[in-house]
Amino acid sequence: MISAIALDLGTTSIKAGLLDQDGALGNIVAKPAPKIAVNGGCYESDALAYATVAEQVLGECLTQASDCRTLGLCSQRSSFLIWEQATGQPVTALISWQDNRGAASCEALRTQENLIRDLTGLPLAPYYFAPKLRVMLQANPEWLTRLEQGELLAGTLDTFLIWRWSGGQHFMTDASMAARTLLMDIRQQQWSPRLCELFGIPINMLPEIRPSAGLKLQLDNGLTGRAKMSPLMMQPAMPVSLSPTLSRKRARGQTNRYASFTLTLQASLGDQSAALIASVSEDRTEALVNLGTGCFVVRYLPDENLSTETPALDGYLRTLVYQDNAQHTHFAIEGTLNSIAAALAPYPADECQVDDLFLGDIFCLAEPSGLGAPYFQKNLGIRFSQPIEHLTQQQIAALLLEAVIFRVARILEDFHRASPIERVYLSGGLSGLSCLQHGIARCVPFDVYRLLQAETSLQGAALLAAGMAPAFHREVEKISAARSTHVPPEKYLRWKEWLDALLR
Repeated sequence: MISAIALDLGTTSIKAGLLDQDGALGNIVAKPAPKIAVNGGCYESDALAYATVAEQVLGECLTQASDCRTLGLCSQRSSFLIWEQATGQPVTALISWQDNRGAASCEALRTQENLIRDLTGLPLAPYYFAPKLRVMLQANPEWLTRLEQGELLAGTLDTFLIWRWSGGQHFMTDASMAARTLLMDIRQQQWSPRLCELFGIPINMLPEIRPSAGLKLQLDNGLTGRAKMSPLMMQPAMPVSLSPTLSRKRARGQTNRYASFTLTLQASLGDQSAALIASVSEDRTEALVNLGTGCFVVRYLPDENLSTETPALDGYLRTLVYQDNAQHTHFAIEGTLNSIAAALAPYPADECQVDDLFLGDIFCLAEPSGLGAPYFQKNLGIRFSQPIEHLTQQQIAALLLEAVIFRVARILEDFHRASPIERVYLSGGLSGLSCLQHGIARCVPFDVYRLLQAETSLQGAALLAAGMAPAFHREVEKISAARSTHVPPEKYLRWKEWLDALLR
């Protein structure tokens, strides 16, 4: 028996799956997301093409769903667009979270950085919604006028698709997605007039903020939905360059048939929030280390009122994970490592063994775009304490892996100091590296496990939609590590001294 359907709106792929009553995820359908065009710091794709692929993926998955029509949605955070309210036609491309054009906004508002971080729990960075939208509205003041008048709408990807699939009836986002815009006060869970003023974004043009669960929103892009929409709102995407015949067919609404569905949206949230829900429980003694393109180390806050001003947590991100159907908000604390996959890519990291670690006297940092939380030091990228010309490629790889391990261990150490941790779970593509698994297990005084289930974002969205407990049906393997009374490697202690000296 199927309990829920999940749809994951990813950056490189769009996936759907079915959750059974035992919490197991299956029947996964996946298609590549439309290609992102990169031009300098601009990352853009076709929003209507994205919607069409999402509809196809969902339609294919629904053929196996029996009578289940409960949907959980998770979305890439901070990707957004502007579209016409009357027709549903995008005015802009889908602007990716990777897009860097908001950097000018960040520099202009640098003196307000502490205020922004205090209200949002986040750093002032260009990949969030507000800095990018500020730049685009400054460059196109007529868009601002039309947004204020309600002729145009702006929102993240979830907002656009929910609006589209509800025939324009629901213009909304959930608390977890709103919390990643730099426009929401995470304590109040409302749009902040002060932040909107800083970024020059009218507060009345923003979507309604709803809980992440218990939504009960009817989505219908079948015949009923068509009756509500103008012909252009129903268009699947077409290539930019159209033949005259295809252009005439598009104008008459005679393009290829797209997937039809009628669903009840019960849950909607950010993809990382969904992954956390599937990965760790909220008993407050677990932490997640996701090792992917970058790395985030996260745990639910021991108390929702715990402030990042707690000395051990100074500088860490405060994350709004989700808001449940009782409007109780679940928070987490997060440390980040930037672009570790890019640092490791030129070297044979998969050939390294745990015995290659913790040797010699060379210390390293492995974040090409600068240290992430809690340090936020852009000037400290990949760095070695001594020349490395004499080292082999594998030895350099071991040093970079060691730097990742040490950063993860230090974040966990800070979290543990604030409130005890008993178990750590590893996930993400790089968690398959034995060297990372055993290196982390060697450096921390907790049990370390690797999560075996795939598609954690899909599973988390489905669990929330079905009303199941977080981390239900979790598949893990324990990582054994030779430790002597939980004493970390002596090199780790010396690495911390070296890093502290760099940060002074």
